[in-house]
Amino acid sequence: MLHFKNLPDNEYLVSGKEDKPELEEMKEFEEENLKKELNQKNIIIFGEAMVKDYEIGDFLVRAVDNVSLKVNIGEFIAITGPSGAGKTTLLNLLGGLDSPNKGRIYNQGVKISDMNQESLTTFRLMNSGFIFQNYNLISTLTAEENIMFPLMLSGMKFDKQRERAIKLLKDVRLADRREHLPFQLSAGEQQRVAIARAMANDPPVILADEPTANLDKKTSQFIRDIFKLLKKDEKTIIIATHDDDLIALADKIISFDKGKIISEERISN
Repeated sequence: MLHFKNLPDNEYLVSGKEDKPELEEMKEFEEENLKKELNQKNIIIFGEAMVKDYEIGDFLVRAVDNVSLKVNIGEFIAITGPSGAGKTTLLNLLGGLDSPNKGRIYNQGVKISDMNQESLTTFRLMNSGFIFQNYNLISTLTAEENIMFPLMLSGMKFDKQRERAIKLLKDVRLADRREHLPFQLSAGEQQRVAIARAMANDPPVILADEPTANLDKKTSQFIRDIFKLLKKDEKTIIIATHDDDLIALADKIISFDKGKIISEERISN
């Protein structure tokens, strides 16, 4: 509310300061209540009225259009839909790789939609593991070093970094490829290294964008088995995929198109 104060010279001063602390207190009270509610209901990710626009030349593309979504702790969610539907953008918003133009997002009780890029980077390091369709390995680092990289950023000692990386490479059956650079690995091997890197800091949330899209059937099955183990370990998994074998692991399937949720189906496994 704006207040007009009558001054001796009949001029008016516009002031809104009196109401500002009260409005901020109300907002903080609401957010604290929301955090408590999310915690009580075991909701690990909450997105409300999310909007994400991109400027492409003279055009404005709305990749995510007023989407609201709740993800429970330990839930496996598969997001399906055609290419260009906005699935990747939705994953990026939920995991903190990008920020919405409108709406709010809470990830593990933290409001990430208002964070700057530096804060988001720090948050992602320990709380979210990302698996990309094109692997996104660092080309100048070996398989082992790619896994050690997020461990180094988290402050882990070098010997512990190497110990953790070797264990993860054994888990994805690549212990004998630890000193190979990405270009010396097959597509399937690169994706397995990428999965190991995503698990480096043991994050509670895994986000994967078409992780089997470029792989042969045998390798895709191996990747599916890894996700099955992650589900057994009660990781929260959100995956954008067309792979029927991965979709079959889901607790909930979200159909997404033109930036909107078309339908949600809960599966009894």
